[in-house]
Amino acid sequence: MPIQWFPGHMHKAGKEIRKILPKVDLVIEILDARIPHSSDNPLLTEIRNNKPCIKVLNKSDLADPERTREWQSYLERDQGVKTLALSTDQADKVKQITALCHKIIPGRTDSIKNIHAIIMGIPNVGKSTLINILAGKSIAKTGNEPAITKAQQRIKLDESIILLDTPGMLWPKFEHENIGYRLATIGAIKDTAIDHDDVAFFAAAYLKQHYPDRLTQRYQLDSLGETTLELLESIGKKRGCLRAGGQVELDKVGKLFLSELRAGLLGCVTLETPQEIEKELLEINEIKQRKAARKEARKQNWKKSRR
Repeated sequence: MPIQWFPGHMHKAGKEIRKILPKVDLVIEILDARIPHSSDNPLLTEIRNNKPCIKVLNKSDLADPERTREWQSYLERDQGVKTLALSTDQADKVKQITALCHKIIPGRTDSIKNIHAIIMGIPNVGKSTLINILAGKSIAKTGNEPAITKAQQRIKLDESIILLDTPGMLWPKFEHENIGYRLATIGAIKDTAIDHDDVAFFAAAYLKQHYPDRLTQRYQLDSLGETTLELLESIGKKRGCLRAGGQVELDKVGKLFLSELRAGLLGCVTLETPQEIEKELLEINEIKQRKAARKEARKQNWKKSRR
């Protein structure tokens, strides 16, 4: 199932960000600690260019702490990138973002020239909540669904930092289908745009491989079954997600499973590792090379036919 969701205001946001970026000193990108790569918008990376960047791995309380440390080391291999792992219930740690801005752009504390930082991130990553903590008051609208922020805002964090907020932005096409599935799993794509049973199959298969004990403990299962379908049917029977006649209603169990996973009821889970992403990037590159080869072959055949 190819998952695509790109509302018009996000396209507009991308154009606005391109215009304003030359005027900012650094970029703050909010990632979801459960999917640090899949929540890292490639368009934002392209737009950012060589600007200093703070990558905030938010919702780290829901992520596997060992995997989060691996991801921080992996991301900081990129020169100019610093990382912070936190959650929005850690107000003191959130405020470290301001201190890190001053560290990256020194000498502005008492200067009349402010630090201009732009904050970006995919929908539903917790960006607005973080802004409100940094500002010390409710400025950015928050909500537990994607696409709440619709326009840019200018926010003064302290005497020398001006923060430019932007709408959460997805991108028009996911190069690997797993990216769409991961985004849908954590709720970054509106539920009205996904098939819950399909996304639940993806998420359950990953947990079955990487976190089997979480599944047996949460759902009191003696066995996870041979297949993902058997696993979801077992969960459905345990939770009463049944149609008349006792048949498991997969859409219902899919909604339940995703809801509990997003809420952290299955424990701290990360849905990708740097090693898995490196493998996917190789697959993407191979696909691009094959497409380029086919395009070149068609071009050559067309030239021959014109002779």
